[in-house]
Amino acid sequence: MKDWEHYRFILAVQRAGTVRGAAGLLGVNHATVSRRLSQINEDYGQPVFDRTAEGYQPTQLGLQLVLAAEQMEEITFSAVRQQRALETELSGPIKLSLAKVIAQFLLRDELTDFVNRHPNIDLSIETSYKYVDLDRSEADIVIRAANSPPDHLVGRRLFPYALCHYCHVDYLKNTPPKDRKWLSFSPRADAKKWIATSPYPHAPIGLQIDDLTFLHRAVVAGKGMTFVACYMADPEERLVRLPGSQPQAIADLWVLTHPDLRDTPRIQALMKFLTAALIEKRGLIEGRF
Repeated sequence: MKDWEHYRFILAVQRAGTVRGAAGLLGVNHATVSRRLSQINEDYGQPVFDRTAEGYQPTQLGLQLVLAAEQMEEITFSAVRQQRALETELSGPIKLSLAKVIAQFLLRDELTDFVNRHPNIDLSIETSYKYVDLDRSEADIVIRAANSPPDHLVGRRLFPYALCHYCHVDYLKNTPPKDRKWLSFSPRADAKKWIATSPYPHAPIGLQIDDLTFLHRAVVAGKGMTFVACYMADPEERLVRLPGSQPQAIADLWVLTHPDLRDTPRIQALMKFLTAALIEKRGLIEGRF
């Protein structure tokens, strides 16, 4: 293939399964992807993808090109990481990925403090619950709750975070038993598990919310009971644990980076800072007053 840029288009179509989806991955319009696919097919004299009811499927030739493209992509990512690993100054960009609630409820002030201490480090923060691929340089450092993160990543395993059942301090007093309801973040099937272990296993789910901050504020406003991280609820004076409820350890917190970046000074500085900040709040995270 003469135009190496073609490989990016082949990978995008393979991963998205549609021209429009590939266009979204590439940041171009779908007409551009269609034209590039036509050019690739013309160069080879045969189709690289078959269009099916399930989307674009690679032909035998397409599979070979996808494999080559993946190898080229990995080489590119590795080269970029190796280049960054050679940087010895305590400066430059860092992309940190962590859950939104960890950023807001545990590390908001600490992250600001880090930037103030290291003005030459350009820190960008992505708050997300989705999987972040460090091999693809989607982030440099991640803070994640996991029981078994990818084995090749390096960093620090800390301790488990805990969840407990909470409500507004006046909710039980002001709400008759028949009107008490749960506010759920997780899918209803999962919610049934933690509701069953609660002091009020027969109360129904009144609302399911896909934003933990919104959920937290709704409980603070007295709209229902919930099962949420202790580090979110315990510092809030308007919330109390339900009578008889005990914290439940969920998964360990990890601070991780790619092995190629482990010795980069700015990466080391942020990882040590984050680890120390979380250890300082261990009691809160584990649900111990």
